Amino acid sequence: MFMTRRDLCLMLPAALLPAALSPESMAAEDSALPSAMYPFEKLPMHVSNGAEIRPVLKGQLATGESLEVHETILPPGGAPHPAHHHVHSEMWLIREGNVEITVNGTSYRLGPGSVGFVHSNDEHGITNVGTTPAK
Repeated sequence: MFMTRRDLCLMLPAALLPAALSPESMAAEDSALPSAMYPFEKLPMHVSNGAEIRPVLKGQLATGESLEVHETILPPGGAPHPAHHHVHSEMWLIREGNVEITVNGTSYRLGPGSVGFVHSNDEHGITNVGTTPAK
C-alpha cells in the first residue's frame, strides 16, 4: 500500500495518543496540585532568623515540575538562611523594600517590582539591605 506524506501526517496524532494516556502521565496529572485560592489572612506564619514566612503551596504540576510559593518578610539586615543551593530553581518577586541576592558570588540589588531567578544548583542567598521590611 502506498502512503503519502498527508496520510502519515493524519496518522501522527493517533501514534502519539498512547504516550499521552500512559499510566505514568495519568498518575502525574492525578497527583498534581489542584486549582485553589489562598487568602492572605488564612496563611499560617512562622518565624525563622527574624523572617516572617507564610507558606502558600508546595507540590508538583501536571507536567512533573515542582512548585513552591511562600511569602517572606525580611526585617532590615535580615536573611532567612545562609547562602545555599538545591536542585529546584527559585524565583523572587520583590514587592516592597530593597534586597541583595547573591548568585554564585555575584550580588544584585533589587527593589520593588523586580524579579530574581536562580537556576538549579546555583548557590544563592538573599538579604534585606534596606531600612524597612522587605516583602
